[in-house]
Amino acid sequence: MSRESVRRILHLELKFHPYKLQIVQQLKENDYQSRLQFCQQMLTHINNEDEFLSKLWMSDEAHFHLTGYVNKQNYRYWADRNPNELHERPLHANKVTVWCAVSSHGIIGPYFFEDEWVIAVTVNSDRYVEMLQRYVTPELNNFPDVQESWFQQDGATSHTARQSMEAMRVLFGNRVISRFGNVSWPPRSPDLTVCDFFLWGYLKTKVFTTRPRTVNELKQRIRDEINSIPVEMLQRSMRNLHRRFQECIRRQGRHLK
Repeated sequence: MSRESVRRILHLELKFHPYKLQIVQQLKENDYQSRLQFCQQMLTHINNEDEFLSKLWMSDEAHFHLTGYVNKQNYRYWADRNPNELHERPLHANKVTVWCAVSSHGIIGPYFFEDEWVIAVTVNSDRYVEMLQRYVTPELNNFPDVQESWFQQDGATSHTARQSMEAMRVLFGNRVISRFGNVSWPPRSPDLTVCDFFLWGYLKTKVFTTRPRTVNELKQRIRDEINSIPVEMLQRSMRNLHRRFQECIRRQGRHLK
């Protein structure tokens, strides 16, 4: 059954509506101009180089909890009323912290940040650099246009620490989209990155169709679902960035609906 058929049944016949589980971060005063400048720069790159979006990698981390807890903006579920209650989770729920990078050619990842006991750990600059050097570097060689690829990351401290940026420069030279990068990434902008407006919500919908029983099962489901994403779906998501940049400018930097 097609997605539109499902949507028609849910919306028209069952009177269900899609609701977000988490509100988009409120923009601060200077964010509007930052988002405008970023989108204008990206459109300039797209206009100057037809294949720019096909050379772009967008990256992020997310937490997947065994409980099914969702903490990313674009995860929706269907219901007959708007659920105002929080999606609760135990304070110390078992979880995995997963990193991915998305492009039109495929996905690098999942990479799980964990210690020697296979327990999820906080992402710091040392662990981030280790991932870039030991995992991302060889993985990139499986994809085309490595020497011309651009790389996007958000402004998390682990990403923008000096050693992290130095490791990033080794891989991508002057083609880094980030805080302190060649193109500055605007804070509080999940609507402008494929990981947030597509990947995490899509994966969590698939992974938690039934609740996994163990962390190992959770990790394997994430791997399996990533491997099953058609490259055409990734290409559509990346092409959608063009429209999003234009729409953000039209909205004077406000979040997209």
